[in-house]
Parts: sequence; C-alpha cells; structure tokens
Amino acid sequence: MVRGTAAEGRIRAFAIVTNQVVQNMYETHNTSPNVTAALGRLMTGALMMGAMMKNEKDRLTLSIRSEGPIQGMTVTVDNQGHVKGFPSVAQVPLVEKYPGKLDVGASVGKGTLTVVRDEGLKEPYSSQIILPTGEIGDDLTYYFAASEQVPSAVGLGVLVDTDLSVKDAGGFIIQLMPDALDSDIDKLEANVKKINSITHLLEEGLSPEEMLQMILGDMGLEILSEMPVSYECDCSKDRVGRALLSIGKGDLQEMVDEGKPVELKCHFCNTVYTFTPDEIREMMGN
Repeated sequence: MVRGTAAEGRIRAFAIVTNQVVQNMYETHNTSPNVTAALGRLMTGALMMGAMMKNEKDRLTLSIRSEGPIQGMTVTVDNQGHVKGFPSVAQVPLVEKYPGKLDVGASVGKGTLTVVRDEGLKEPYSSQIILPTGEIGDDLTYYFAASEQVPSAVGLGVLVDTDLSVKDAGGFIIQLMPDALDSDIDKLEANVKKINSITHLLEEGLSPEEMLQMILGDMGLEILSEMPVSYECDCSKDRVGRALLSIGKGDLQEMVDEGKPVELKCHFCNTVYTFTPDEIREMMGN
C-alpha cells in the first residue's frame, strides 16, 4: 500500500494491491467467487481506511448486514497494514452481470454498513449508513460523503480465477481536502473517468504507485510512504478465554458441571480453542 498527496496537499490518495491478502482469506474461509470478491473488496478498502488512523493501537471495524445471500461480512483492521475478516455465509450461488463479471451487488443486497473506530477512548465512535449498491466501492464513497463529509473516489476490484483462487485484487481511495479548489475537483473527476475499471488496471499489473500516477500524475503526485499488508489474526487462547468469561458465571458453572471440554472457534481464522472443565473453573476463580 502507498500513501501520497497531490495538488500541493489539497488531495490525499491511497492505492493498494491485495492479491495475497485476499487469497489468504479465501484459503481460510473457502469462499465461493461472489463472497471472495465482496469480502476481498471490503478488506481492501478497510486497509486503506486503517492507514488513515493515527495511532498503532487504533482499530477500525466495518460490518455489513444485508438481505442478499452473503447476509453479512465483518472486517477489522489496524493502521499497520494488518486485516482480518469473515463472511456470514461463505458459499453462495454464482451470480454474474455477464460472463466473467461477478455481480457483487446482487450477492450483498440491500442492507447497512456500520463503521466502528476504536481509538482508545471510553466509547468507540460508531457510524451507520444504508448500503446504496452493495458493490462496496460505491458504498464506501457514499460513506465518506455522508458520515465524514469528505468527497472521495473509491475504486475496489477483485478478480477470481477459473480455479477459484484470487488472480488480482486491489484498489484506491482519493480524497479532496477542505482547501481543494474547483479546478482540482474538475481535473480529478476527468482523470477518474478515463479509467476503464480498477480490475482492468490490476490485470495490466499496475503497482499501487502506477495506479496513482495514472490518476494524479499530472496533478503533482508525491508518494509519501509505503507499507506491506497482510491477512493476520491476533486471536489467542487468553483472548478467547476472556470472551468465554463474559457469558456469566451461571452458564460457566453449567459447563463445568457437565464435565466436558468446551470448544470455541475464532470467526476470523477458524482456529479452535479447547477449554477443559478445570481450566474454566480456574478462570472463574473457583
């Protein structure tokens, strides 16, 4: 992922290639093509949104709840290029707009997008919008305008190969700063319209820098930083155990009395953690 500015700082931009990130998600959750594309787009967008956060401990969670076959998706990201995510339904029927073009919007359907920013304050900041399209890129464009009042252009794409693996994935987010000039807006709109599609850029093998160069090269583009990105779950038995404690002592005591191990699975990486009755008793402080 790269971050840059243009038009003397009046535009900020992010671009990213996430082939391996989305492939790792596909291998973790065994997603069908429409789910791979939808969740891959959401993770790609979330990684760039995470890079907008200031502090290492900040966390951003994007949750979609929808009426389409996928039913929903959840993605969590930090500002260090680490992302994890899971779909509510991993396998859904193949739906195409035309041969070779997945219809992500139809698989997601109508619903809501909730964005939660945990910046270490007493209460995380939460914002929710109605999904205009289910296509993810257009939905994030709408989110930035409606919830953050930041005019943005968001392009996200995932190409699924014939063997169901991830062929290409990536995207860009370009945002106008408050001091942007009308001429900046006009130039940016004209440049974005020239792009055939984000998946076409990815198929051509463009790097993140080259994507931004294509859109902002004639507007004084300056690349400020670059960062590796990865699909990475930070779960642990201790963390899952704390979640287990939250169900209440009464229910925990029932588990202990049954005398059987309890298994809990992490939604993000499918790791299964086993807790014996003795371990649960010790967690309860008995």
